[in-house]
Amino acid sequence: MNESTQEWCSDAALAAEIAEGAGRLLINLQKNTLLEGKALGAAGDAMSQAYISRTLQRHRPQDAVLSEEAADDPSRIEHSRVWIVDPLDGTREYSEHRTDWAVHVALAIDGTAGPGAVALPGLNLTLRTDRPPLLADASDTPLRMLVSRTRPAPQALAIAKQLHATLVPMGSAGAKAMAVVRGEADIYLHAGGQYEWDSCAPVAVAQAAGLHVSRIDGSACCYNRVVPYMPDLLICRPELAPRLLAAIREITATCGSL
Repeated sequence: MNESTQEWCSDAALAAEIAEGAGRLLINLQKNTLLEGKALGAAGDAMSQAYISRTLQRHRPQDAVLSEEAADDPSRIEHSRVWIVDPLDGTREYSEHRTDWAVHVALAIDGTAGPGAVALPGLNLTLRTDRPPLLADASDTPLRMLVSRTRPAPQALAIAKQLHATLVPMGSAGAKAMAVVRGEADIYLHAGGQYEWDSCAPVAVAQAAGLHVSRIDGSACCYNRVVPYMPDLLICRPELAPRLLAAIREITATCGSL
């Protein structure tokens, strides 16, 4: 194993350790507090952010960090290595004591999602790039497409209708992406607006598992940009990508946008 491979594996292990550690803290908070609703979600966001920030500073002080729950430091764009984290993806689901929320921790290297992990603490499960699950065989059943459980986008519904796909409502972005990784769904298509921390760790894990990952126009997902807004994402089984991208182009041409 060469030095760069050893470093990549070390970063992946650290990402998993941090995501799992934050997840344990969040579960303990749920079980041992009188807070509920938005107050619980806010407390979880703050606690997880503090833990992740402290741990990264201890183990990777030379790297930059981009987090949903911290002020953005513009100097990060000068760094090759940037940890992109979402301390609590799906705050609403967490505050409602559901299981479809996640912790995202990934390292972007030169703008590409690299070593990373997505913890699903409500399921006591962490998916990581250095131990990706085997991609399940394709099924003969109708396609299963993940959509927001509270606000599914009309265009995504149009794509699902065109593909005769069964809708699978779910909470956080990380939970949806990992449902495809785990073989519980075939397609995660999002076009309603996201930020880099919503997708970096899920993209890293999905790529490691052999799934197709791109923007909805088929272009690559690029990270550590000046403005970390990434409005759309497609994660799906690789054999479905050409059909999906064609359907997206057709709907976009008809509706003007997706």
